[in-house]
Amino acid sequence: MTDKAKRFPLTLSSVVDQKSKADHSKRVIATPQTATKNAAWDSSRPAPRTAAGAAPTPPASKPMARPAQTASHVDRSGSMVSDGVRKAMVDRVARQGVNDAKVLAAMEAVPRHMFMEPGLSSQAYIDASLPIGHHQTISQPYIVARMIEIMRDNQQGGVLNRVLEIGTGCGYQAAVLSLVAKEVYSIERIKPLHELARSNLRPLRIANIRLHYGDGMLGLPQVAPFDGIILAAAGLEVPQALLDQLTIGGRLVAPVGSRHQVLQLIQRTSKFDWTSTTLEDCHFVPLRAGTV
Repeated sequence: MTDKAKRFPLTLSSVVDQKSKADHSKRVIATPQTATKNAAWDSSRPAPRTAAGAAPTPPASKPMARPAQTASHVDRSGSMVSDGVRKAMVDRVARQGVNDAKVLAAMEAVPRHMFMEPGLSSQAYIDASLPIGHHQTISQPYIVARMIEIMRDNQQGGVLNRVLEIGTGCGYQAAVLSLVAKEVYSIERIKPLHELARSNLRPLRIANIRLHYGDGMLGLPQVAPFDGIILAAAGLEVPQALLDQLTIGGRLVAPVGSRHQVLQLIQRTSKFDWTSTTLEDCHFVPLRAGTV
């Protein structure tokens, strides 16, 4: 994979519907803990500086035209379809400290509102985790970008030939990963969510994502090793099966803990050795074994 910007087989805007006018007073208003916490943190934290002293700026995106509505996704359109709203989200993520231009460009390219329930689509670009059903959530934009940035900060200059995602959820993070990795494999243990992700991703026609229904704690040894592994759920420790599926030099990023969770980076340094680094506090749904 080269550093040249990768594009979907279909322009993402070609599957984003125009907003149908609706009564906004009837929308569901979600107030997850992370929303208030991150809003306060974001407003008080100074912008990170580069070596030259200037705040990092995400790459500009070209305006995308809005086509006519299609019946298959009219319910997932909602009010957050403009490029400006999505770019504002990316600008905020950059101010929070994510500097990887390729990750920021991927975040700007993927229409997050298309992965949300219709009643929550108006909140798709706030910095909060939001419910997707079955007691699961879509991760907040900052943590998605942060985890992918950490995974890309490898000894291969950010090249990711094959990555594994544990916890497909609604499919949003897999879509972002598809723009920074050559091959993306994603496992979901909850059958309805596996089907939801497949439905959400189908109209985007992303050729380099492979969705699997199964126990994420077991990984996918049949297609290992992976240059990077991301967990979207927190366990008390990272399963050894996943550590064994990292390539030497590969990076695994995962939330670890129960009531108090931290983001952890694990790097494989040799056949039998791994190093672990604790990065920052986070909050995820619990990692569970088996399928439902």
